[in-house]
Amino acid sequence: MEDSTDRIKQLVADGVRDKVYPGAVWATGNATGIKARGTAGVLDPAEPDIPMRPDTVFDVASLTKILAVWSTVGALWEDGSFPLDEPLDTFWPEATGRPLGQVTARHLLTHTAGVPLRAQLKNLYGTDPAAIRAGVLHEALHRPPGEAVEYTDRAALILGYLAEHLSGRRLDQLAHTHIWQPLGMAHTRFGPLLPELTVRCAPTELDEDTGRHLKGTAHDFSARLLGGVCGIAGTFSVLDDLARFLRYMLDPTTAPAAPGFGPSWVEESLSVQTGTLEPVRGLFWHPAPGTDPADRTYVHYGFTGTGMWISPKRGTWAVLLTNKLYYTRDREPLTRIRNAFRSVVFN
Repeated sequence: MEDSTDRIKQLVADGVRDKVYPGAVWATGNATGIKARGTAGVLDPAEPDIPMRPDTVFDVASLTKILAVWSTVGALWEDGSFPLDEPLDTFWPEATGRPLGQVTARHLLTHTAGVPLRAQLKNLYGTDPAAIRAGVLHEALHRPPGEAVEYTDRAALILGYLAEHLSGRRLDQLAHTHIWQPLGMAHTRFGPLLPELTVRCAPTELDEDTGRHLKGTAHDFSARLLGGVCGIAGTFSVLDDLARFLRYMLDPTTAPAAPGFGPSWVEESLSVQTGTLEPVRGLFWHPAPGTDPADRTYVHYGFTGTGMWISPKRGTWAVLLTNKLYYTRDREPLTRIRNAFRSVVFN
């Protein structure tokens, strides 16, 4: 364990040296808690005397799809109010008579629904949230459901809308009440952040409108367009909160109170759900690159430079949080670090 910790420290530090990201926070652990953790680099290159800290708040981007959508969908599924395999038009009036009506929630969770690949919400539907919702739910399909695996942000946006419809609550309220509060995730929330949290937040990309790096406001344009709350992105979190979430997935007895989803949803999600289609997918989670799906080491990434891995087979989880988007949108340098990080942790 000591050798692997040293290798992770060096790997993460090399990313700072090579300007893959300004700074990073990482941890590995199991159901009993964090086994190793560390930080590297600085919060903001404009303030080189302020180091990255264990309690740095990150814009986790598409980890929202797991923390807010996958988890709340699981809660609704486990209480019997969220059908996975019924066509949406059989229980969702907004989908009735529309192309989306033939899609199932499982199609959306496996990215096989055939919905359009790009969000492009403002270009297609304008800036009114109601018009955006109607446009997304009434749009023609890109291809027939179940034909191909194609990652699209729209899957999570639609599932977020559906969870709101079935629960009668906004997604942020649903996630807070059913997931984050029971798990003790006290620093996880949708933005924009209040000033006291913004000061601890890792800045992301330069905002051309203001000439400043985004900090405490979601990088994702769709999230900003929709007021900060949507299924695509918009959540901010800290390392310890993500550790609580992943520990619970491995052992439900670790939670201070039971959230809405449980072992049945975890088992369903961290198993292959796409048959012979490639690339292989679970429910929103997917097997980590370079691993055999049979090893059941699953991962989800965030565009800002975040990622979390979990392996029920090994009883291990890992988190790597960076603000790589501060420097570049080029994915390749961080991809190499992520794959090496996963290899060390789950070797």
